[in-house]
Amino acid sequence: MALEKTLVLLKPSAVQRALIGEIISIFEKKGLRIAALKMIQLDDEMLSEHYAHLADKPFFQRLKDSMTAAPVVAMVLEGVEAINVVRTMTGATNGRNAFPGTIRGIYSMSKQENIIHASDGLRSAIMEIKRFFKDEEIYEWKQTCFPLLYSEEEA
Repeated sequence: MALEKTLVLLKPSAVQRALIGEIISIFEKKGLRIAALKMIQLDDEMLSEHYAHLADKPFFQRLKDSMTAAPVVAMVLEGVEAINVVRTMTGATNGRNAFPGTIRGIYSMSKQENIIHASDGLRSAIMEIKRFFKDEEIYEWKQTCFPLLYSEEEA
């Protein structure tokens, strides 16, 4: 199996609630490798591009307002089937419907203020990573615990 990279954004609601370290810790404990990490203030142009698929929705402006309320923490995580693993860990979009134990199930009671964004597939992961990170901001390195995370057949 090949390693995948995926984009994760810790939204302003996570930043304002001081959950950055806690959420990053969850991904690290799972065994995902952080390939890139930074805090950025999103602007209207980037949000219009990132959420273009929602531009015709009545909540679009509220979403953009929410996403500019504070900086976000953007990161690239890597692992075997990382996209699916991260989406599963993230939980349902509406925090009230997210299973207990998922990030949204633990920290979110809202559909909009739902703490976290995660790429929903390989194509979107590639596009989103390019949107938020330059190639030189993504680091390739092997975790020393890699053999403890995966069997030889998996990696």
